[in-house]
Amino acid sequence: MVCNKIALYCMRIVLAFTALSFFPATPIHSAPAIKAPVISLAGVEVAHYWGYWFVDKKTEPTKGKLPANVGAPLDLAFVLNIKNPNPYPVQLEELKFTVAFEDFELNTVNAYETMWIPGDKTNQVRVHAMFDVATSFLSLGATGGFQLQKKQVSAWDQLEKWWTGIQTFSFPVRVTNGTARFTSGVKGVISSFEGVYPPKASK
Repeated sequence: MVCNKIALYCMRIVLAFTALSFFPATPIHSAPAIKAPVISLAGVEVAHYWGYWFVDKKTEPTKGKLPANVGAPLDLAFVLNIKNPNPYPVQLEELKFTVAFEDFELNTVNAYETMWIPGDKTNQVRVHAMFDVATSFLSLGATGGFQLQKKQVSAWDQLEKWWTGIQTFSFPVRVTNGTARFTSGVKGVISSFEGVYPPKASK
């Protein structure tokens, strides 16, 4: 009885291998890598503007209390074109870039809103960046002190030039160190980008 069971088991194994020989394995082709989307700076807009001013924290305000030195805020909107060169949709997962006024880096911006970009199409994304005179003064002192010395310009004079000239973009606003992460299924890719506005400032 035991021998019969063993023989039957062996026969099933032989039949299974015989059946598989009639169905050759289909080769598995890995999906092609994602082509990195192309990102370009379409424009910069002054979204909100409150002039140029600075108030020392020792100053007594009309209402409330000052938490620290405060300066005029500035809200800029950066409009980016994102071109998908792939024939299928890709999803923007996140992006970040650094903003420089002339050659002085003042802020790094992050955006985590996701967006699907159809195949062979271009989407636009608008990213806001907030600045203020007080914080920018500290940034200039920390990273741009040597450059200011070479220009023989004080930090306050430089800030006033930017805040009073931003409405007409009398100086170049630069986007540097830009990176964006895209996915499609299990595949992913990172694009790098930079730009300057107005465009003539790069010439």
